[in-house]
Amino acid sequence: MKLSLAIVALAMAIPAVSYAQDSTAVSNGEYPNTFSSGSANVSPFTNQSKRFNDWSISVGAGVPLVQSADLTSIKNGNGKNLFGYSAYVSIDKAITHAFGLKLQYDRGETRQGWFNTKDAAPDATAVGARTQYDAISLLGDINFSNLLRRVDNHSPFRWALHGYAGIGTIAYRAYQKDINGQRLATEIKPFKLGSMFMQAGAGLKYKINRRLDLEGRLMYVVTGDDEFDGGGDKYSAINKREEQVSDNFFNATLGLTLKLGKHESHLMWHDPLQEIYYKLDVLANKNQDIEVCKKGDADNDGVCDDWDRQLDTPAGARVDGAGVALDTDLDGVIDLYDKCVTVPGPVENNGCPTTTAGPVVETETKLEGIEFDLNSDRILPSNTPILNNAVSYINSSNGAYNVIGATDTRASDAYNQKLSERRANSVKNYLIKNGVESSKLNAIGRGEKDLKYPECDPATKCPEWKNRANRRVYFEAK
Repeated sequence: MKLSLAIVALAMAIPAVSYAQDSTAVSNGEYPNTFSSGSANVSPFTNQSKRFNDWSISVGAGVPLVQSADLTSIKNGNGKNLFGYSAYVSIDKAITHAFGLKLQYDRGETRQGWFNTKDAAPDATAVGARTQYDAISLLGDINFSNLLRRVDNHSPFRWALHGYAGIGTIAYRAYQKDINGQRLATEIKPFKLGSMFMQAGAGLKYKINRRLDLEGRLMYVVTGDDEFDGGGDKYSAINKREEQVSDNFFNATLGLTLKLGKHESHLMWHDPLQEIYYKLDVLANKNQDIEVCKKGDADNDGVCDDWDRQLDTPAGARVDGAGVALDTDLDGVIDLYDKCVTVPGPVENNGCPTTTAGPVVETETKLEGIEFDLNSDRILPSNTPILNNAVSYINSSNGAYNVIGATDTRASDAYNQKLSERRANSVKNYLIKNGVESSKLNAIGRGEKDLKYPECDPATKCPEWKNRANRRVYFEAK
């Protein structure tokens, strides 16, 4: 009986675990149609577009106490409580941030009656019993903390209250002991009509870290069976003592949950309101930046003097977000005066290299970098024209290129390093998928050590446009 239940639980668990690893989406540029949807940042919801882990495995152990029966664990005629033991393992799937499903296997033993069956019967009237059980159930999981959080609560949380309820099949062997010894009173096989049961309860979870949760849980199990307590046949003298026809028990457990997947956080610990507040804060900062542009724009380059790092930009020069005139080939001659914008050369030659082989013909095709959302390596649909331009440029070139990934400073060094590597590989894979030879590309992650705006260190609060500019992937010739 126990072996068959374990095989069934394993067979149902293997396909679930095999799909527990998520990945980050890379847009193919075909969706959405911006002329009909009105948004360039909307993508279809698929396995590849998930941002959170939603699979986990839970294990735990505890103490069951028979509460509603003819023979109970709670001071049944002897003034003492009789404690059993239990254990569980489950595969958990989060459907939303507030609801999930659990496929759970329970095994344990309850002890009930006038005395512990490990001891001898104290007298001829005393009756003791023990019940060994195995159960498989499907439970619904409601995250009350995510449902009931106040909308003005901006603080992160590490505690969560969960509610559980579900049905399943239970198999058991109930043994009865008296002064004449111990005997098997009742045996129920699994997957039969009489073996169905229900359980419901609540659990309090504590988030230890991004991988582990600690949970205390109290469940109430309704067996629907008057013989679970070891009282014998339902018409026996013991089972006529009480009118109820269902032997029920409490099960208090303490367990751990291991969250699976490669993302930073789990869906059940994600509060959508916090993300909304973050985006509102970004918008508020942008509005504030616009409001504090009180000094005007003296050089008329489109960047307010409040944060313009070059207040005397020549008229007509293109500038970056900090108001500095662009110098694409970094030769010291800004693009406005550079006659060879993409080829470095000395100032005295107007930015063109000195050569005896004739004038240099400048190509109009150039490589540009792309930016990313916070904590994401997903290529945005708005960046596909830039990447498609890079495909054409690299294919027409004989050189090889480094694909450099970078981040802002709002996380640990180790996490930012891995995130920058994922961003660089995401762009590299896109280019290879669209026809670039893999031998021409090398993905490199530089984390937060390659900031476009170095003043944005962890101790400095930079405007969001600077942080976004630091979250990027760009190209560098080998």
